[in-house]
Amino acid sequence: MEETKAQKKKFQTPHTYIIIFGVILFAVFLTFFIPLGKYDTMEVTYVQPNGTERTRTVLDPDSFTYVLDESGNKVTKVAPLFGTEDFGGQGILNFVFEGMTVGDKNGTAVGIIAFILVVGGSFGIILRTGAVESGIMRIISITKGKEIVVIPILITIFSLGGAVFGMSEETIPFVMVIVPMAIAMGYDAVVGIMCSYVAAQIGFGTSWQNPFSVAIAQGISGLQVMSGAWFRIPVWILFTALACIFTMRYATKVKKNPRISVSYETDYAYRTDFSSEDKKNLPFTLGHKLVLLTVAACMVWTIWGVVYKGYYIPEIASQFFVMGLISGIIGIMFHLNDMRLNDIATSFNQGASDLLGAALCVGMAQGILIVLGGTSPTDGTVLNTILHSISQAMQNFPPVISAWFMYVFQAIFNFFVVSGSGQASLTMPIMAPLSDLIGVERQVAVLAFQFGDAFTNCIVPTSGCLIGVLAASRLDWSQWAKFQIKFQGMMFVLSTAAIILAVLLGLS
Repeated sequence: MEETKAQKKKFQTPHTYIIIFGVILFAVFLTFFIPLGKYDTMEVTYVQPNGTERTRTVLDPDSFTYVLDESGNKVTKVAPLFGTEDFGGQGILNFVFEGMTVGDKNGTAVGIIAFILVVGGSFGIILRTGAVESGIMRIISITKGKEIVVIPILITIFSLGGAVFGMSEETIPFVMVIVPMAIAMGYDAVVGIMCSYVAAQIGFGTSWQNPFSVAIAQGISGLQVMSGAWFRIPVWILFTALACIFTMRYATKVKKNPRISVSYETDYAYRTDFSSEDKKNLPFTLGHKLVLLTVAACMVWTIWGVVYKGYYIPEIASQFFVMGLISGIIGIMFHLNDMRLNDIATSFNQGASDLLGAALCVGMAQGILIVLGGTSPTDGTVLNTILHSISQAMQNFPPVISAWFMYVFQAIFNFFVVSGSGQASLTMPIMAPLSDLIGVERQVAVLAFQFGDAFTNCIVPTSGCLIGVLAASRLDWSQWAKFQIKFQGMMFVLSTAAIILAVLLGLS
């Protein structure tokens, strides 16, 4: 009886939805006190790594003004319960729907939500064929006793993907493969996530050519694409190597004592599934090989499309859909898991439903920005005023300290704007000229943006991509955060050291 009461009194970590709603209330609190501000905009032309010239609308850093009333007083706008009279726009209780309908197919909420559901459905078909399970058991039989070597190989591949073509959302479906494989090898879901999503974010943050972040940030800052690669490539090697060491040490501990894992309970279904005799004797047929070859071919196709054709969310989603459809046809032709025509539809539906919660989180996170007035530079918003105030405060410190504050600011700002290209458009027009005033190179400002944008994507609950990865791994954000906070601490120290070194070396 006493034990039951103790269990009831035990603190329960809030669900991701609750955490996001708490942030919504904090954003509402800010609207009571922070006046509205706005900027003018200007067009900036930049060159992508493939040589394509792009134009982007960004804010003019010298144009900030407060919104004033008829008496010349600064205006505040407290977020209402339901937005306008017709229940639309900046509202507290309609943040879910309004957040989910922000943007278009090329990004923000609508595009990312559609991407998550399509990709989840496509991999649902692949999982239905049984090719993943058979492939996993084959890898385990090949690496028996040497499973640890798989970790640095995977981390390097995914980190390179993040560095070369900005791999991020694309990791969600691969988590559905790598997490079960990690558990089957005697590790846990955390190891699977570290080897895929986290590795990609490390590459994303240390990239020398990422078309979705560093190329845009450098273009806005008036820097040549690929400039500063002499510094970033060694940093990428160092950060990737340390991630390998960190993950391998953790994996070794988990294999010795699985109960120390934060995902021990949620991994139970995978553990019991792969430990059964039926799974150990799974055949690895020609059909299974063709399905996995289709996945590999899609990966190559995606890299080619992003690097050489500038593909983004709509095109990549279509590529993954084709992958799922072809895999389903192969499954029917080779009678994999007794697949029939209707199984393509039902497995697509199951795969999409597995990631539905992640898709909802994308919309909820966008609701935070809606309450703050949105991200438009030309509209009077709380976010514009915060951005202006912090940039002004940074001018009062020595160069090294100011550069470090840039990194800290970008990391915090990423909680609200997790899109790399979106954050670059908002912050870099201010941070680039600010770096001139404080006596550091603009390349350092870009590096601070990269670190702040990418690494915190591994822990902020407002990242739809992270929540998608956790959903695919059957892991709650609160469980993940218990582990990830240690890794974030290490990355914070490393990033600080890299920023200081960049300032001292005069990175340009």
